[in-house]
Amino acid sequence: MPTVADSSVADPVVPPPPRSAFYAEVPRLAWALAELAANWRGLKKSPRGDGRPVLLLPGLANGDSSMAAMRLFLRGRGYRTWGWRLGVNLGVRSVGQDIERLIARIEAICAEANGEKVTLIGVSLGGILARVAAHRRPDLVREVITVASPYAGPPTATNVWRHFEFLTGQKIGDPAARAMLAEAGMPLPMPATSIWSRSDGFVNGSICQEGDREGARAIEVVSNHIGVHFRPQVLRAIAETLAGSPSD
Repeated sequence: MPTVADSSVADPVVPPPPRSAFYAEVPRLAWALAELAANWRGLKKSPRGDGRPVLLLPGLANGDSSMAAMRLFLRGRGYRTWGWRLGVNLGVRSVGQDIERLIARIEAICAEANGEKVTLIGVSLGGILARVAAHRRPDLVREVITVASPYAGPPTATNVWRHFEFLTGQKIGDPAARAMLAEAGMPLPMPATSIWSRSDGFVNGSICQEGDREGARAIEVVSNHIGVHFRPQVLRAIAETLAGSPSD
């Protein structure tokens, strides 16, 4: 496994999703929205929580508004939720070269929650950043849940790595970018859950999870990438994970 210090290890050959899946992403978004509307009342049967503080991290080119459905759902389950308040997620342009702005945000939430550790839920790039922050400040983080976050493999196993380069200003081959991804892929010192889909049209689902091991769990869902975080199946899996009960 690559380490932060050994970020020059050659990327394994992992293909991106087929182009047909990529082009189906937007049409499938309409279905995701319809599914959410049809199942919203049923989601109230999901387990209630313990009131812990939860920070939601949006995906690439998205901001706090994209997490509105998840935030409303988790509040309804009894959690205290916060947005990241760092604008649109443009990677290091938003969080800082050393993710110092994100860490400062987690520190502020921890203080506001009377010193209670914060649970991080990140979507796509937000999940990668969440894992890096958890590695660097385990004293602040209780648990990490990632949703469709490609932290466990090469960026070339996605159909959006060029979009990442354009929006963040980072080249995927830059030593700093490779080191950050390697850090995200290292096992976390707190409970970690990875929610992923093999039908994702943006990222190869195999690089969005590390499998099941002590302290880590992978939950497979059926979803496209855009809107994955408000799929009812995903919201239920998150509620069950936070409540400590297994997801089907």
